[in-house]
Amino acid sequence: MNILEKHSVEKLSQGGFILVLNNEAKIDSQAEAMLQALHSRSTGGIKQHLEVLKKRGAENFMEQFYVGYGHKSIGDCGSVTVFVEGISMLAAKAIQDWRLYSGQEASTRYIDFSEQKFLNPLKNEEGEEILENWRKFYLEIQEPIQNHLKKKFPCQENEKENIYEKAITARAFDITRSFLPSGATTNVAWRMNLRQFADEMMLLRHHPLEEVREIAEKTEKALEKALPASFGHERFSKTEKYNKKWMQESYYYENDKAKDFELLYDNVDRKILKNYKEFLKTRPFKTELPQTIGECGVVGYEFLLDFGSYRDLQRHRAVVQRMPLLTLKHGFHDWYLTELPNDIRKKAEKLIEKQSGKIENLKTTKEIKQYYVAMGYRVPCRIVGDLKALVYLVELRSTRFVHPTLVEEALKMIESLKELFEKDGLILHIDETPHQFDIGRGEHNIVEK
Repeated sequence: MNILEKHSVEKLSQGGFILVLNNEAKIDSQAEAMLQALHSRSTGGIKQHLEVLKKRGAENFMEQFYVGYGHKSIGDCGSVTVFVEGISMLAAKAIQDWRLYSGQEASTRYIDFSEQKFLNPLKNEEGEEILENWRKFYLEIQEPIQNHLKKKFPCQENEKENIYEKAITARAFDITRSFLPSGATTNVAWRMNLRQFADEMMLLRHHPLEEVREIAEKTEKALEKALPASFGHERFSKTEKYNKKWMQESYYYENDKAKDFELLYDNVDRKILKNYKEFLKTRPFKTELPQTIGECGVVGYEFLLDFGSYRDLQRHRAVVQRMPLLTLKHGFHDWYLTELPNDIRKKAEKLIEKQSGKIENLKTTKEIKQYYVAMGYRVPCRIVGDLKALVYLVELRSTRFVHPTLVEEALKMIESLKELFEKDGLILHIDETPHQFDIGRGEHNIVEK
């Protein structure tokens, strides 16, 4: 038997696929949801509900009460895991642009881009040439940059050579990823409850990118095949029209006048914040502020960051973020160029200029052009969060183990937060050497033993 046969699989037109995992549990996500729903309405106890499940199954219950009657909270009680393979970096970000998303995405450090497919939605020679130019340069500079980094950061006597080599390789990938196009494909694992999948699909099926719309439709189809009683909700024309309008007209964020860094607003009420002064001053290292501090208000920031590092920033879903449109307007982040040896930097600058002209000349929409733009180009990042969310973000993203371009913006936010809230008692636990090369990065891997 084909190993995929027991799972629900839908193929994507560009060669990838959607897989809804069948974990072969005797009590699946639908049954879990039914049991919890019964438990909320009856004092008979779980033993009685298990008997009901055994006699009747969960399908009719979910079809009637969850899908039919629209008791959405029942869908919160069962979860499902979906694997999405062979999709663009852009599509991966669209899937993850949901505040209750849980899952993982393949890291660019662990993908062999000599063979990895790059999506060319235009399906023409011009698009293919742009994509392959990026690939060729990315592959050519791997070894020279690793050699350059070994001279810049020589192995110390107390450092293990195998860990050092991995750290050098990771640093090289951190630099060279900037030349990968956003049409490069990746894999995503996606786990949420039944309700959240249904709610997110309502928006993704109207996404500006055709690729994402197909992923949404095929994911919903695969879910309906795997859990037929929990999907296949009725679609209401007015709701669909409304979602389509704002998704296709206002989803992507653009700001041609975005500054390198800007405090947008400080809407934190200092009178309410006084109630938290002791907790601001006494918070231990690696401890989060109380959730209720959110009642004090929010702070908004905007800054320019390369799309490669934006992918890490987006993982902070406790803050509200806009999805930026990836364009050439804000330029290629200079850090990547300064990290290159002089001879490679000159080649890189020529390539960027040549590729930019080719991308600008593509006869297509600005949304489709994103597939051909390298991830080293900057995008306007607009984020809003309460103090709990922002403090967690800046402390986590300002260490030596984080990509330097994101560290730079986290440090700017730290200085701003200090200026705004130090007199209110805010203490921040910050890495004192955030720019130091640390071979500890060579141990940040997930491998079988």
